Amino acid sequence: MRQAIMLKPGVIEIREVPALRKVGANEVKLKIKKIGVCGSDIHVYHGKHPFTPYPVVQGHEYSGEVVEVGADVEVVKIGDKATARPQRVCGKCAPCIRGDYNICNELKVEGFQAPGTAQDFFIVPVDRVIKLPDAFTYEQGAMVEPAAVGAHCTTRAGNLQAKNVVVTGAGPIGNLVAQFALARGAAKVLITDISDFRLEKAKACGIEYTANAKTEDLATAAKRVFGETGFEVAFECAGVEIALDAAVQSINKGGKIVAVAVYEDRPRVDMAIVGDRELSLIGTLMYKQEDYQEAVTLIGNGQIKTTPLFTGHFPFEKYLDAYKYIDEQGDKTLKVIIDL
Repeated sequence: MRQAIMLKPGVIEIREVPALRKVGANEVKLKIKKIGVCGSDIHVYHGKHPFTPYPVVQGHEYSGEVVEVGADVEVVKIGDKATARPQRVCGKCAPCIRGDYNICNELKVEGFQAPGTAQDFFIVPVDRVIKLPDAFTYEQGAMVEPAAVGAHCTTRAGNLQAKNVVVTGAGPIGNLVAQFALARGAAKVLITDISDFRLEKAKACGIEYTANAKTEDLATAAKRVFGETGFEVAFECAGVEIALDAAVQSINKGGKIVAVAVYEDRPRVDMAIVGDRELSLIGTLMYKQEDYQEAVTLIGNGQIKTTPLFTGHFPFEKYLDAYKYIDEQGDKTLKVIIDL
């Protein structure tokens, strides 16, 4: 079968590898149909992901057709559409025991610290498999993973009902986070970016309030949108110090800032402001099974829109070209899909 392997930053080789083994009793084999290229994948491509060694087989946002199931598998059958969480966990450490397996002490993420799905077939344990509705397209199936990030991180800030929310960064993750904030009952959601293209895509997804950080700073934009009430919650999805600092400086006293992005460079945080204003700076990592299930439900009922985010398709043989395209297009692209 075909496999795409990143040998080192900027170098992807398509090679033939042996066919996969038969599945075990509690395993599922998928014929991979679509793979989404994530911002974290681009960090790996540039050699700047902090937790990824080389060589690595990427691919963690994906969907596929079930082609083989183990004897004890009941959640899916041959012919179903499915996806799966890319987390390999130990099940024995303190975080796993208390149910926080997304921050397992031995966590390995497929596509980063373990081989991913950039190949024709892939085997996953049934406890990580998510059955997709028949009405789902395979493109929608590949969006469940990033949508689950939005589902999980928006729970990290607590109840968002009637809260004013800011999202910094309008890439695919920021867009989905903003959509989930609205789905969770936020009063108003303001999303910021330096790309008018991405801000227009946000509006196409139902995010009414936008601001271009090149021409309007966050404090000014927040006053325009929220008035004197201000905002209580911020999700930092841009991954740059200036965006994190803007949230710290502008949020209401007692506010919560959730750091969602992966940072290539270590940002400085004004801890004097964090302390003086009793701000909560909250980390978030990936998702749990229930976040995947919620993502499927909300995509399925139309509360979370994915179609406006698709900005390109590349055949599997042109995997490297997809990365080059994303680099060349910059802020004129959102979600690029690899077709198998």
